[in-house]
Amino acid sequence: MGFMDSLSISGSGMTAERLRMDVIADNLANVNTTRSADGSPYRRQQVLFSAGTNSFQDALAGFSGGNGNAPAVTKGVQVRGIVPDQSPFKRVYQPGHPDADAQGYVNMPNVDTVTEMVDMMSASRAYEANVSAVQSIKGMAEKALEIGRA
Repeated sequence: MGFMDSLSISGSGMTAERLRMDVIADNLANVNTTRSADGSPYRRQQVLFSAGTNSFQDALAGFSGGNGNAPAVTKGVQVRGIVPDQSPFKRVYQPGHPDADAQGYVNMPNVDTVTEMVDMMSASRAYEANVSAVQSIKGMAEKALEIGRA
């Protein structure tokens, strides 16, 4: 694995964590949204990540393709999608609310502020770790150039 592969892997991690922070910010912005476009309360969103490597079978298929070269392997983190959290909505007694049912209860979004803040801190730390990895790779490349000049 070369310097560019390492940079690509860290870059994909930074991109994925940035998207995760954007989704978390969207969740926090809608913590009190009781009516979305479809008429239901806002539903918390989650980002799904996966490792960006091909399977062993894909690699074998590439070698047996006739040209003898391995297929391009996608390295790093891939975002598989943004999916809604299917946990139940919170029911809050507010009889004067416009979205209250006959018993006076309002379905509130399934967003927990504390959980979102913990997720935000986790995403921020992961982003920082990738930035540190990029800085380390940059330092190694500079040292390699210094060795080459000597």
